[in-house]
Amino acid sequence: MTSGDLERPLTKVVGGKTATALAKSFGMVTVNDLLRHYPRRYAKRGELTDLATLSDGESVTVLAEIEQVTIRPMRQRRGSILEAVVTDGKGRLSVTFFNQAWRERELRPARSGLFSGQVSTFRNKRQLAHPQCLLFPDGVNDDPEAIAAFAGELIPVYPASGSMTSWQIAGAVRMVLDTLGEVADPIPEAVLSDEKLLDLTRALHLIHRPTDFTEVTAAQARLKFEEAFVLQVVLAQRRQEMSHLMATPRSVVAGPLLTSFDRRLPFVLTAGQDFVSEEIARDLAGTHPMHRLLQGDVGSGKTIVALRAMLSVVDAGGQAALLAPTEVLAAQHYRSIRTLLGPLADRGRLGGADDGTRVALLSGSQRTAQRRVELLDVITGDAGIVVGTHALIQDTVEFRDLALVVVDEQHRFGVEQRAALAAKARDGTRPHVLVMTATPIPRTVAMTVFGDLDISTLSELPAGRTPIATHVISTREQPGHLVRAWQRVEEEAAQKHRIFVVCPRIGGTGIEDDLEIESGETAIASVLDVSQTLTRELPGLRVEMLHGRMSGDEKEDVMARFADISHPDGIDVLVATTVIEVGVDVPDASIMIILDADRFGISQLHQLRGRVGRGSLPGLCLLVTDADAGSPARERLLAVASTTDGFELSQLDLQMRREGDVLGSMQSGRRSSLRLLEVVRDEDIIERARAAAHAVIDADPQLLAHLDLQLAIGALTSDEQTEFLEKA
Repeated sequence: MTSGDLERPLTKVVGGKTATALAKSFGMVTVNDLLRHYPRRYAKRGELTDLATLSDGESVTVLAEIEQVTIRPMRQRRGSILEAVVTDGKGRLSVTFFNQAWRERELRPARSGLFSGQVSTFRNKRQLAHPQCLLFPDGVNDDPEAIAAFAGELIPVYPASGSMTSWQIAGAVRMVLDTLGEVADPIPEAVLSDEKLLDLTRALHLIHRPTDFTEVTAAQARLKFEEAFVLQVVLAQRRQEMSHLMATPRSVVAGPLLTSFDRRLPFVLTAGQDFVSEEIARDLAGTHPMHRLLQGDVGSGKTIVALRAMLSVVDAGGQAALLAPTEVLAAQHYRSIRTLLGPLADRGRLGGADDGTRVALLSGSQRTAQRRVELLDVITGDAGIVVGTHALIQDTVEFRDLALVVVDEQHRFGVEQRAALAAKARDGTRPHVLVMTATPIPRTVAMTVFGDLDISTLSELPAGRTPIATHVISTREQPGHLVRAWQRVEEEAAQKHRIFVVCPRIGGTGIEDDLEIESGETAIASVLDVSQTLTRELPGLRVEMLHGRMSGDEKEDVMARFADISHPDGIDVLVATTVIEVGVDVPDASIMIILDADRFGISQLHQLRGRVGRGSLPGLCLLVTDADAGSPARERLLAVASTTDGFELSQLDLQMRREGDVLGSMQSGRRSSLRLLEVVRDEDIIERARAAAHAVIDADPQLLAHLDLQLAIGALTSDEQTEFLEKA
């Protein structure tokens, strides 16, 4: 092969049948796809697999020695069962075949091999039924040359599938490596030298054909660095490109609207809010568009900081748009902003302040007449602040002078959606962009995913916020605690406090009594079933539902009645899905009960918990589960209950998740580009790669001298990777 043959179709190298199987099982099309399918682990020659680590339902490939073989007739029908017991010297595993007596000739005691299949238990014995197997030649353990012909000193064990075993993948890799010449290297020679790394050709050979673990370590170090380096080069390029974009400076010292707003605030900003506000003000005064990520824990006051930024651009003659992912959240922001502004939100209307502005709301479910009124305020500039969902992006929405785009929960929006809104600025300039996230981001993820953004962090909570107590309730071990929880709900409602009950499903189970309050037993809870049960069992309370199948008007009505304790048709208990996960602000909400809490992730649980304790009332969050004590699910819930520090929980969440999930690739349904790099554990590699990437881009912004690196970047950004690379 030549240097360009990494992109050669697999059909040309491994044959049509194998290539088809690789494509079907793993989406592999090219030689590069196959060579980037790295071994999951390595079995050392003469070192048998630990069979004690196997669990039912797991698809495994084990290296073991045959201990004994027996054949017996079937009891219920004609035919025979051949059972071979294999061992690793510590544990044993049964390997069974039906009506394959001929295998007795090859499955001989003392012979070793690889056995691949799904682990199950039959009559208290672990087994692989009808596994695929690859037996080594007799005496192979005493013949280094013979075993080297199979897999060298170390046997690579690959992530496999039901139709492609580890050794079949290894066979295809061997065919490719046997004809592989020198390949193009995306890492410049100077960087390879500075970092003391292997070249790509050598690394690919050693990752698949190592003779010892030293070679494995060297190959992995190089390939990890490459993953981090190429990604960091893309982010460095984007950062430099953004520095050439033009924006209109939006700087007004002591503007009347912002000054009046600050006077109205019933609290003092935290030191963190003041500092971040100054960072944003400096960005807004610049001639290049701000691209800043504002992150902060639940309740840290991000909305106030973002609102002050919006008011400052209105003072400077521009408009600000706040883009929210759901109608519930958009309506919540609209209500909150109008409440905070008071008369400042109704300029030109009865009771409105002369130094104020107007706040418009645009959503997909709005009535036509109301939408026309709002659109007119937007296009004339009377509405300085425009809050909306995806409806803001539509062609019919025109701004007089869009100066700032604030994107809430930015990960829920696609690249095209954000770009379409940014394109609504005038005169070929770009608006300033502030993206917010309520999910604290560990430093390594920030460097890996948001490396092209300036990052501001709010780490302290405003004064007056009460701590939230969190407890795990086991429906198996503590049914009485759940009964007491529903009694507490009645007590809180009697004091006009609000209660959230969150379920993982909307409904459709057909089981009305999923939640048995009397016995404390829970099944998979759904909004429809739980709301019916609570209405029946707690007749003195007003119970309502909120979920994604409801119309925009229905959601708005429910949230308004839940948030307003003086409403004649107020709601005591809101049974909802995660539609209330972010942004919902109800100061009188005191209890959050999350049913089947083990079905939610750590970050989701933390966000849901943040819906209570937002006012002066102490918050209580109950995580209800039937997960076994000591199980990973229970341990995850105990971790959430042990701390309210979102940054600590985000680090734990990252450790428990796959890299692809962290980087958002699961949203696109494809593989992540990070196969070896672990953003939690490889911070040092990421930092070094980032420094090297910036040095390369500073010296050669267009990468004119680095064609191979250009090709690697093209492969990275041409498909699903764009989704997380373009998060800005």
